[in-house]
Amino acid sequence: MNIILDAHGGDNAPLEPIKGALLAAKEYGVTVTLCGDPAKIRECAANNDISLDGVEIAPAAQVMPMDAQPGEIRNTYAESSMAVGLRLLAAGQGDAFVTGGNTGALALGGSVFVKRLPGIKRAALAVVIPNAKSCHLMLDCGANSECRPEMLQQFGVMGSAYMENIQGVASPRVGVVNIGSEETKGLELQVEAGKLLRQTPVNFIGNVEAREVPLGGCDVAVCDGFTGNVILKLTEGMGKWIGIEFRKILLANVLTKLAALIIKGGLKRFKDSLDYTEYGGAPLLGLRAPVIKAHGSSNAHAFKNAVRQAKRMVETQMITKVGGVLAGLKGADTEAEDE
Repeated sequence: MNIILDAHGGDNAPLEPIKGALLAAKEYGVTVTLCGDPAKIRECAANNDISLDGVEIAPAAQVMPMDAQPGEIRNTYAESSMAVGLRLLAAGQGDAFVTGGNTGALALGGSVFVKRLPGIKRAALAVVIPNAKSCHLMLDCGANSECRPEMLQQFGVMGSAYMENIQGVASPRVGVVNIGSEETKGLELQVEAGKLLRQTPVNFIGNVEAREVPLGGCDVAVCDGFTGNVILKLTEGMGKWIGIEFRKILLANVLTKLAALIIKGGLKRFKDSLDYTEYGGAPLLGLRAPVIKAHGSSNAHAFKNAVRQAKRMVETQMITKVGGVLAGLKGADTEAEDE
């Protein structure tokens, strides 16, 4: 199995992707191909006393900037490590692609180069988020600001397949994020999406209010990309704020510091459960091959786990399973839409 890793994607590239590639190759027994400028990759490795034995390099002449417009992956940055890596994947020269780079460019590039599964309206960015019970998958988290009901139906199918095959959740509970649990609540998008999902072969539990999502109200939280991105960033911000305030309380005086020592183990376990590096990244679901978006600030550990995630998607043949379910949906198109 060959996993293509964008050597120049992310804030800490190319050092952390290089280190992550070596860790993944050693721990998971896969071939990892670093896609990027060979000279810069070798120079970085040499400056940090890293041996590149165990990984391969696929040349790419450009770097896709984090602030570039998504459409530039087609022309201005057509030879970037991201674009080249995606084309290699599409050509069958790799089994999956991982990057910590520009999200918008990845979403467009994935659809243009790798292509969507037949019938898929839009690929969705899916993020695994810890909750009170374990974790849930939320999609879309930013690839599609505006959606139609059939898109949310497809997100539910893809999210259910991911949670069952990658996270090991039996019969994942799929819910539509809404302002109320009643079937008639929400805008036309949520109401019509609910109707479609009730006719879909997934464990659909209806509408789920946003406050119930972090409490484990569902395993797959389905929403449009605008809503999902707002929830995701609000969750990140609230987590940081609570951590800051909690630290102030524990360090307030001698007694609270003593209490902090007593509960140190529990605090570490809680902190670890919120660590994004353990989840690796967010899959871009709906494409014809596995594509993983790692966090922009990913370290080597996060990149290693993103490769693990990609490997698992290949092993479980998740793409094929999703395609089979989607093909059976009432009124499913035979071809994916053009961009």
